[in-house]
Amino acid sequence: MNVFELFRLDGKVALITGGGRGLGKQIAQAYAEAGADLVLCSRRVENCEQVKKELEATGVRALALPLDLTRPESVKAAVAKTLEHFGRVDILVNNGGASWGHPAVDMPYEAWMKVLQTNLTGTFLMSQEVGRFMMQNGGGKIINIASVAGLRGSDERVLDAVGYSASKGGVISLTRDLAIKWAKHNIYVNAIAPGFFPTKMTKGVLEHAEREIVNNTPLRRIGGERDLQGAALYFASAASDYTTGQVLAVDGGTTAR
Repeated sequence: MNVFELFRLDGKVALITGGGRGLGKQIAQAYAEAGADLVLCSRRVENCEQVKKELEATGVRALALPLDLTRPESVKAAVAKTLEHFGRVDILVNNGGASWGHPAVDMPYEAWMKVLQTNLTGTFLMSQEVGRFMMQNGGGKIINIASVAGLRGSDERVLDAVGYSASKGGVISLTRDLAIKWAKHNIYVNAIAPGFFPTKMTKGVLEHAEREIVNNTPLRRIGGERDLQGAALYFASAASDYTTGQVLAVDGGTTAR
């Protein structure tokens, strides 16, 4: 096999939550270029429909579905419709998420629960539902989108979102635990911990702290439109067939400090 063929995804079906914009869209474009069929899920399904049209214009087969990660029945429905349409799921990217900026001392309970239910419980529910199929069909790849905020504490002047940080720390622990438990089923579970990328979720943070963030990043810039694609493709492809339970920070070097 040619080394470049290790990164091909021909014949694979990838389901991406939060696939209608931001990092999810970036990953979808990478997988499409590598030959995969795409399923894009989000609460705002109209965003996924737009990405679907863009991908189909290039000859890619794609499906857009509504998904509420806080509702188990919505998770089950999205996976069932994916299997009905494509007959398989080879790659799951748990990218959909939420955040809530607020000082920890008076973080509203409802806000805390919304973030934890979306980011952590939603990742578990999707992994559980897709994992059942993968166990019966030879395995697969699960890629969880965590965050550098889940690897260490954050200065509140830059990021004051304790629920988000805690949820992403939980995603990292979940990644490692599932990787061990599901290795016998040929299911690989890895995580990417992005630094700051320009997305709707980070817009407010970047508006008031971008200069400080850039100054504290060894590469002296925030993430670009293709900067996450290589890591996402690696974990989804045969190139990572001896890698599981790992967390790769794509952060311009900030966690190396």
